[in-house]
Amino acid sequence: MTVLVLGDQLTRRAGPLARRDERVLMIEARAFATRHAYHPHKRTLVASAMRHFRDALRDDGREVDYYEVETFGDGLDAHFDAHPGDTLVVMRPSSHGAADRLCDLVAARGGDLTVAENETFCCSPADFDDWYDGDALRHEDFYRHMRRETGVLMDGDDPVGGEWNYDESNRETPPAAYDPPDVPRFEPDATTRAVQDDYADANDDSWADSEPFGWPVTRADALAALDDFLTHRLPDFGPYEDAMVAAEPTLNHALLSVPLNLGLLGPREVVDAAVEAYETRDDVPIESVEGFVRQVLGWREFVRHAYRIGMPDLADANRLDATRDLPSFYWDGDTDMACVADAVAGVRRRGYAHHIQRLMVLSNFALLYGVDPHELNRWFHVAFVDGYHWVSTPNTVEMGQYAGDLFATKPYAASANYLDRMGDYCAGCAYDPDATTGADACPFNALYWDFLAENEDDLRSNHRMGLVYSHLDDKRDAGDLAAIRERAGEVRATVSDSEPSRME
Repeated sequence: MTVLVLGDQLTRRAGPLARRDERVLMIEARAFATRHAYHPHKRTLVASAMRHFRDALRDDGREVDYYEVETFGDGLDAHFDAHPGDTLVVMRPSSHGAADRLCDLVAARGGDLTVAENETFCCSPADFDDWYDGDALRHEDFYRHMRRETGVLMDGDDPVGGEWNYDESNRETPPAAYDPPDVPRFEPDATTRAVQDDYADANDDSWADSEPFGWPVTRADALAALDDFLTHRLPDFGPYEDAMVAAEPTLNHALLSVPLNLGLLGPREVVDAAVEAYETRDDVPIESVEGFVRQVLGWREFVRHAYRIGMPDLADANRLDATRDLPSFYWDGDTDMACVADAVAGVRRRGYAHHIQRLMVLSNFALLYGVDPHELNRWFHVAFVDGYHWVSTPNTVEMGQYAGDLFATKPYAASANYLDRMGDYCAGCAYDPDATTGADACPFNALYWDFLAENEDDLRSNHRMGLVYSHLDDKRDAGDLAAIRERAGEVRATVSDSEPSRME
């Protein structure tokens, strides 16, 4: 028997690799890494982490067959030529249908594949299915369930601090002179540099201005990244969690989704480490540790299962019938909207933007503009270093674009009022956040009201939308809506006349 290790399951602390000492099989398939215009940091990250994991296993005396091949099937061909009739065991892949495709590929080569439970998450499918009754799927309910089940931040039957959720305390904006801590950068070694050379021809002009690579690619790097977050950024993480500051794509965010999604860190270990910091230090407030726990133990686990039970329908969902092309400035950042340009610049540099930039700038504009949600989903998948189909689909299609009907209770649509309140972009922007019509009016404003009017039949009955539709009625009654919608049409015409988006 051979343990098959996939590129996002790089752990010896869980799954078959933790309990078996048989041969290990790893396949680095170039076609998989080059089939889309992935950010070069993403290609480097995954391949380098895989090669480092291989070397660490070999250093510990494990036998590892590692194939650098064109296709995954080529790697399986090489393996079964050397080990005819072998039985493989693998943790269940997170992507929908991937386990079935693997089984077919292995069977076609005369082998067998045993699919074991994926232990890189805290909540198993069986546990989730026991909890979920098939009715409304709500993150807050699931989050409280996970707190009770794990005992994390619990005082008996009650939440530590007396509240389950400190979200209302996590909406502060940092003072003008605030200087966020530096983010650790991990200098590429010979293995990482070799990966960069191997994939240099695949990295085209789409990401020409990316920064030098510096993401964690080893277990030691990942632990150092965790320690750096706990030491320097966790104290202010909570209060500034939703803030947006120009040229600061990180602020106090953890950036641990990268090693978490590779398997280099485990979700429970990072949660426990954050809770320990709260319990043993005086500088970590409850709103910071609770906010972090909510992201990892709550939201990350929730979207994993939302994806699992929502597929394959979620992949095709488009309840608002949005069909417009993704604007080209998602690739090149060439827009006068300061918030969009800054968020895209961060993506271009490092393949990263924090979660409010993702939801309330990048997804929000696409929602208001009417982008096909699956074009946006593909862009998130290829552009972000932590983007995987199981991650981006619930977050983008369901949450960001309100395209499914799984758990989103309203569209996350917002005008410049929200962006001005939660960020400092508007002060230096070419557009006026207080204007809705006119050439210098913020495009978010006209698009916001036009979005509400365009989707009125679908959204007015939503009980969470009553107030905003009363405001729309006021604009209609005042005779202002026609001019607003005309301005929205001008914005869309200007955007659509730009160079076409490139997805492949």
